[in-house]
Amino acid sequence: LSAMRDKWMRAEAEMQNVRNRAKREVEDARQYAVQKFAKDVVEAAENLKRALASLPQATEGEDSILTRMREGIESTERSFMGILERNGICAVDAKGKPFDANLHQAMAEQPSDEHAAGTVMESWTPAWTLHGRLLKPAMVVVSKGPAQAG
Repeated sequence: LSAMRDKWMRAEAEMQNVRNRAKREVEDARQYAVQKFAKDVVEAAENLKRALASLPQATEGEDSILTRMREGIESTERSFMGILERNGICAVDAKGKPFDANLHQAMAEQPSDEHAAGTVMESWTPAWTLHGRLLKPAMVVVSKGPAQAG
């Protein structure tokens, strides 16, 4: 009788494990089903950032059309980033952080007296994540450490 009860308890525990695993897989599928779409949306966010960067710096007495255009693009970019964050898409700034191969793609390595070896000196783009999962790595320049006298 005790052996039968033990078998039944094991079978019940295994069924609970199967139910939990299935539930987790469905939740993962739902959360990450938009991954391809999210990658495309991230590209649009980066293009907005580039559009802002390409505008000349604000100056006293500049043409009002340029001022309104800059303010419109800035407002659109802020709103767009808020929408992305509310939907689990986040930009992770790499500058000044230790190089992490899981989040960063090193595009160059340069000597630096200001940055320790292995530190991200410059980030051309942020790393993008969807609910913590990497969508697109940051494109970075990494420090080799101080230049060797020679």
